[in-house]
Amino acid sequence: MTAINPQGETQDSSNKLLNLRALQGVCVLGHLANDWAAGAMWLLAPAIGLALELRPSEIGLLLTIHSIGASLAYFPAGILADRVRSQGVLLLGTFWWVTLGYLLASGAPGFWSLAILIAIGGMGDAAWHPIATGMLVRQMPDKRGQALGIHAIGGTLAEVFSPLMVGFLLAVLDWQQVLQLSVLPAALMGTAFFFLFRRIPSRHVSTALTKGDLVAFLHQWRSRTGLLLVGGIATYNMALVALMTMMPFYSQRAFGLSPAETGIAFALAMLVGSIGQPLVGRISDRRGRFGIFAVSSVLAAALSASVLFLDTPLSSVGLLTGAMAILVAIRSSVLAMAVDYSSKHEATSMGFVFVVLDGVGALGAVFAGLIGDFSLVASFGFAAMLSVLAVGFIALTKPNA
Repeated sequence: MTAINPQGETQDSSNKLLNLRALQGVCVLGHLANDWAAGAMWLLAPAIGLALELRPSEIGLLLTIHSIGASLAYFPAGILADRVRSQGVLLLGTFWWVTLGYLLASGAPGFWSLAILIAIGGMGDAAWHPIATGMLVRQMPDKRGQALGIHAIGGTLAEVFSPLMVGFLLAVLDWQQVLQLSVLPAALMGTAFFFLFRRIPSRHVSTALTKGDLVAFLHQWRSRTGLLLVGGIATYNMALVALMTMMPFYSQRAFGLSPAETGIAFALAMLVGSIGQPLVGRISDRRGRFGIFAVSSVLAAALSASVLFLDTPLSSVGLLTGAMAILVAIRSSVLAMAVDYSSKHEATSMGFVFVVLDGVGALGAVFAGLIGDFSLVASFGFAAMLSVLAVGFIALTKPNA
């Protein structure tokens, strides 16, 4: 006998499923494990750059290829999740894709082979996101911001502890060995998931995405409001990625900070942002999304731009850390904003949004790197401009704009 819950999931009476709290915990841990190697790249990229004598633009290009390549998996994974009943099997596969992809990347013989292989490894990590977030949003339809904030904790914590650990490991190991160690969380979670995947709620087949749904979905996002929302989401993440790319390199190049010291600053930004995401998501569920997005983005822009007028390590790195933390904290609200706009097929919506965030948004890394070739500090002014531009795009989606 099969029972269907209000969110469109199926429950087999012979198979005990995870309750909501346990499911949230599994999603946080799974997100943490899959994002661990990707999070390591923020500190590995400067180490690779120093080892291979790369320019800032080449470091930015490496991270951009990583993100854009990974983003190729978001939308197909979202569509697949909205058509396949067994969500647990899909989630299981992502861990082993990540493990194999980054392990192969650690043995890459040159820049371009490394860039392509880390992009392939990132595709496994990318596939996790629309599947897991779509499932959580279906389980918590009236608390989307909070659900997305809970899921985001895992990824943000990966970007806290992974760069922190990488910073210390690089003192005794080379970047290839550190990358190999960085796949261990995904491998361990993939092993544990062999015992868990059958307990993940399955999607009811009657809610599967149809061709007509997909056409309507694409038409909705091609409207004026949809395109403005895409512009706002993309520029928001371009600003964040620009800061995350150039802050570690700037700290080491301009002020001579060690990888460990840089890792601590990066981890602090991610930790504060991680703590803030569920809170900001919950506030945006109750009081609206745009206000908190606008205030936070402008504040982050002000902090980033302030670095143009400073030349001391403590002040500059501290302000950049604060700007990054603010932009990370509002990510759950940004995601929920997009799901509110297009929410019939949650996984497909999330897949598309993640393409915009991490695919288009990844261009922030290469643009900041190109600017950094001439002036590292100017790249932070560029990030500030993007944050303000994002507010403008989202403001124009309002009915009275």
